[in-house]
Amino acid sequence: MIVSNLQKAKTQHSQYDRRQEDQMTTIRMAKRHRLPHHTLRDQDIREALVKKRLTRYTSKSDTIIIHELGLAHAKSRIDVATINGTIHGFEIKSTHDSLNRFPKQLEIYCKALQKLTLVVATRHIKRIYEMVPFWCGIIEVDTGPRGGILFHHLREPKRNPSLDLFILAHLLWRDEAKTILAVRGASKLELRAPRAELYRMLIADVTERELMKLIKSSMMQRQAWRDQLRPS
Repeated sequence: MIVSNLQKAKTQHSQYDRRQEDQMTTIRMAKRHRLPHHTLRDQDIREALVKKRLTRYTSKSDTIIIHELGLAHAKSRIDVATINGTIHGFEIKSTHDSLNRFPKQLEIYCKALQKLTLVVATRHIKRIYEMVPFWCGIIEVDTGPRGGILFHHLREPKRNPSLDLFILAHLLWRDEAKTILAVRGASKLELRAPRAELYRMLIADVTERELMKLIKSSMMQRQAWRDQLRPS
């Protein structure tokens, strides 16, 4: 009876060892085939972001998704922007990206975007938390066991309290601003003013919500616009 119990215990222990070994083999194989962080390009992350995290926008005909949107007349660009009732920017920082220029980029983002989410590699997380204001969303980007791109939401974005309507109005082209002001009764003399002055006249006459509606409407009517990706 004692021998039988010992044999049974040995068998169970052997089975446990085999299961442990199988698990370790699986982990080793997963690590072997895991896509290294440095192979993740910004373009790979951007495509995965649109496909996996922005699908709720791509299915809506009233939403525009724009890649590499120029802000403040191209003083900076945001990797991806969604525009419906709100302009929400998504800035990507992959493992091989440097954050050296980010403070200047962030300065523009804080003036030109109503919401901002940083999509960053693990190695940047600590610095990003230290650099960005409380209202910015943060998504950590990683690779799964089979090399797929994974997104981990660490902080949800809030409304930007420091939005600058003058900088936001720069999303309008000069002719678009002139047309809007003409409809609102601006004189021919006023419409000959420099572009910056047109923006100042406009923001003096509209609310933030009205300005966003005008920007979105103007963008939807643009023809052959390089940055624009209309929902299918």
